[in-house]
Amino acid sequence: MITKEEVKRIASLARLGIGEAEEEKFQKEISSILDYFKSLQELDVSKVQPLLHPGENFMEESGIMRSDREDVYSSDSAEKLVEAAPDKQKEYIKVKAIFY
Repeated sequence: MITKEEVKRIASLARLGIGEAEEEKFQKEISSILDYFKSLQELDVSKVQPLLHPGENFMEESGIMRSDREDVYSSDSAEKLVEAAPDKQKEYIKVKAIFY
């Protein structure tokens, strides 16, 4: 269990003003968190391969990742888009102002 002095130091570093009752509460809570980390350190992870990204295997298997390529659109596509817009001014699409 961590000491009350350690709790005060952590609170000071975090710029938290805590009272006596909170010191005891945080002493118990921080100690339980540190105990949990101790139990995690005892696990045998020697056969587990590290991941570079949390969803690495999922992304590869599900095909979420797309190839890195540039989509080329013709000027004809842009003209069709402007023509389909409900309000336009010359070759631009007119939209409502969002800043006043």
